[in-house]
Amino acid sequence: MDKLVIEGGVPLNGPIRVSGSKNAALPILLACILPQGEVNLGNVPRLRDIHTTLKLLDILGCETSFDGNNVKSRVCDLKIEAPYDLVKTMRASVLCLGPLLALKGEAKVALPGGCAIGARPVDLHLTAFEQMGATFDLESGYIHGRCDGLKGTDIHFDFPTVGGTENVLMAASIAEGDTIIENAAREPEVVDLADFLNACGAKISGQGTSIIKVEGVSSLHGCDYRIMPDRIEAGTYMVAAAMTDGELIIEDCPFQELDAVVYKLRRMGIWLEEDDQGVRVRRDNGIISGVDITTQPFPGFPTDMQAQLMTLMSLAQGAGTIEEKIFENRFMHVSELVRMGANIKLKGRTAMIRGVEKLTGAPVMASDLRASASLVVAGLAASGRTDIQRIYHLDRGYERLEEKLSAVGARIWREKE
Repeated sequence: MDKLVIEGGVPLNGPIRVSGSKNAALPILLACILPQGEVNLGNVPRLRDIHTTLKLLDILGCETSFDGNNVKSRVCDLKIEAPYDLVKTMRASVLCLGPLLALKGEAKVALPGGCAIGARPVDLHLTAFEQMGATFDLESGYIHGRCDGLKGTDIHFDFPTVGGTENVLMAASIAEGDTIIENAAREPEVVDLADFLNACGAKISGQGTSIIKVEGVSSLHGCDYRIMPDRIEAGTYMVAAAMTDGELIIEDCPFQELDAVVYKLRRMGIWLEEDDQGVRVRRDNGIISGVDITTQPFPGFPTDMQAQLMTLMSLAQGAGTIEEKIFENRFMHVSELVRMGANIKLKGRTAMIRGVEKLTGAPVMASDLRASASLVVAGLAASGRTDIQRIYHLDRGYERLEEKLSAVGARIWREKE
């Protein structure tokens, strides 16, 4: 098993390019079950979760190829079962449920796994599909759904679930009649999925708002489509520039989709400016200030940037708080940051951070994908050596991270444990 080693204390400077979005690519790849004809996707990141999804598509009866950052997919002989061995490693696998129900009238999908950041039940997905005419049984750890054709209907989510919105969008695109999704998730990745489906011939409107309308069509066709850049990767680089007191030019940065993060960074004393080359990021006057943050569904502050901002706040002058309102178990990185010298106290779902003068390298262990990223940016700024174990979490969401960071001055490499 690999670990990541960082010799910190070096300012990062220069251009760094953002890869395609994992959280947009995964549902779009699973939506490739729907079209009749070939789909060509560009800007697909080479990540562990992407390879897992391609294996799942192959098992489900799609022919796929992955060349560079381009994926080709065509449905050949569609199957209805997503096996546990794949689904257990990646929660997004449950997104094949909607397409399979819509096309085959039956789906058998293992209950999903993923990061250990708290319960993320799929009951909102199932309730929505039941409203569209499906019935479900839980059989030996599998969700077994059946329907006699899905019917469009009005669906109101109790919570703006990203996965639930995506699953219903895919199914509703070829369901009979119209579907209205109220309290829909507004995340840019949901918009990217809707735009892809529209490129395949779907009739979706309202994406990016809380009410999405889907007019069911009889079939979808293939298309060429480019995956949006990863806003969380871009946000992580913004934090890395500020943590190390360097200046990065973030290329292919989805700046508008990071409004909530940019607002907090500017409040903390970070200078950000968009130009023809990308987004330039550095400390404004060398000082980082503490702020208060509450994670919320988009367009609020994203839970996927909580750990990185906490790390930055650990070097701030003064204090700040972070309240986690999305996942109940997403402070597992705190104990590792404390090992590096951070002053963080937890009270329920709130972390209270008081800035320290410096962080010190230490052996630490990643607990989930974004916790991994927070430990990397901490190690980049810390004095001495940081060894990060369990970096398989990191490989699920960041493409060639150590290569990109090395190119802008970081002393970072992999070693066998």
